Amino acid sequence: MSTKVRIPTPLRKLTNNEELVEISAATVGEAIAELQARYPGIQERLVDESGEIRRFVNVYVNEEDIRFLQNKDTPLKDNDEISIIPAIAGG
Repeated sequence: MSTKVRIPTPLRKLTNNEELVEISAATVGEAIAELQARYPGIQERLVDESGEIRRFVNVYVNEEDIRFLQNKDTPLKDNDEISIIPAIAGG
């Protein structure tokens, strides 16, 4: 099973400037673990100390916010696309 993960510009320094990474995972949580195994340091930017997705990080599976699905337990299918989008604050 192959899933694509869109890496946002601020995290690309951890992925050797790759914008799109292919992984094989059954859930969003497993996808994050696989990214961490390949690109050490990326997980701490995505999840907090309790293992939950950080408030300022938005994760989408096929354009649906995982917060309205099953969060890290959101299942993945072949050819799904995960988008990681850091929240941007401004004034």
